[in-house]
Amino acid sequence: MSWVLVLPLTIPFVTAIFAFLFREQSAGRWISVAGSAALVAASLVLLVQTIDAGVLAAQMGSWAAPFGVTLVADLLSAAMAVITAIIALAVSVYALADIDADAERAGYHALFNVLIAGVMGAFLTGDLFNLYVWFEVMLIASFGLLILGGKPEQIDGGVKYVALNLISTILFLTGIGLLYGMTGTLNMADLAGAVESADPGLLSVVAVAFMVAFGVKAALFPLFFWLPASYHTPHFAVSAVFAGLLTKVGVYALIRMFTLVFDHDIGFTHEILLWIAGLTMAIGVLGAAAQNDIRKILSFHIVSQIGYMVLGLALMTPLALVGAVFYLIHHIIVKANLFLIAGVADRIAGDTDLSRIGGLYKSAPFLAVLFFIPAFSLAGFPPLSGFWAKFIVVKAALDVQGWVIAAVALVVGLLTIYSMTKIWAEAFWTPHPDGVDPSLATLAPATRNALVLPVAGLALMTVVIGLVPGGFMSFAETAANQLLVPDAYISTVLEARVE
Repeated sequence: MSWVLVLPLTIPFVTAIFAFLFREQSAGRWISVAGSAALVAASLVLLVQTIDAGVLAAQMGSWAAPFGVTLVADLLSAAMAVITAIIALAVSVYALADIDADAERAGYHALFNVLIAGVMGAFLTGDLFNLYVWFEVMLIASFGLLILGGKPEQIDGGVKYVALNLISTILFLTGIGLLYGMTGTLNMADLAGAVESADPGLLSVVAVAFMVAFGVKAALFPLFFWLPASYHTPHFAVSAVFAGLLTKVGVYALIRMFTLVFDHDIGFTHEILLWIAGLTMAIGVLGAAAQNDIRKILSFHIVSQIGYMVLGLALMTPLALVGAVFYLIHHIIVKANLFLIAGVADRIAGDTDLSRIGGLYKSAPFLAVLFFIPAFSLAGFPPLSGFWAKFIVVKAALDVQGWVIAAVALVVGLLTIYSMTKIWAEAFWTPHPDGVDPSLATLAPATRNALVLPVAGLALMTVVIGLVPGGFMSFAETAANQLLVPDAYISTVLEARVE
């Protein structure tokens, strides 16, 4: 069944090749859509197989574990592959109306699919060196997408983005080298046992190096400033896929490493993560409250919401990890959708600065409804998906008498409501300062459909998760149990057959 693990990687690469070859023609954009649809199908097959058979693993290149290139999927990584494919499809459709011909000729669709391949690889790899390789694939593709268009603010944001991510790369490689020197392996399943004989003090130092490296990728405090400096500059389709996926790869890497490898000293490393989670939540939401541009507000909220996910890891209880998994899935959908909605608002109202737009509730009520769903899900309003995600994390904190961090999480939720209400009041409720009535009807039917259908689809997912949380909760519980008790992961990887 190794093809089930390989397809989510090969499909976006093949799509990128053909999209690049046809970049001068309209066929390139449809190739990207078709490739994303195929990726959704392949990822769903992977998820079904993982649910039925448990952890799946395969060794590439005729080298047995721990020496070969390992691909592995448990419930968490399979779920992340599915949600990545769904966001890729939504953004591919949206890009039909958002990406201009110049950007397409410059290679947008090829870069986009290479980025998706990098994200998929990071979720499905089973060894640290290949995780580094996939991070670099993501970095190169994301930088290309970020500066596509060559505007001064894009170059400025891109330089900040790459500079800090290169520091993260150096720390990551340093940690890899030290860990290999200590254990003689980089296979994550093999490392789970190998670190038991390592020097505890040196291992703690290496754990902190990985924490900082992945913390940069996840935009944790105090290493988050590259994100709000860059995410408001590219095309809206690019902002959406960045907002939904890139920081979550960093969070996923933290969860994987600090449940599988660096679980030897929970009192030390997880205490640091607890402080970082609280500060990330607080600083992110305060930054959002100070902004007046929709994309800048949403960018700071990415930082804030990452804190909730890391809080689940820091608490390291079964319920807390359930919350982290649930929050990951919920936030990818909601945050990508909000950036897509910002693009629609910009298209019909002329800007994303709240002082320059307005009247959207009166003239575009359907868009107002589509904004209300993810915005107030992000704030934690019942019965939307964000309510359940926050509820689980806060309850997990209260269960271990973490009164202060639970209070921080609740206050941050209230300030999130303030930010979303600010956008609602200025962009939707207040009349447009120029007296115009921005409406979806002003868009050509094909453009309107390409912009609105992905938004509506993602909003529907948010509502479904919120109204029927039982199945998703059960799935998150099983995924969290696999993280806490990784025996099946370890044994499956080390016994996987050679391909």
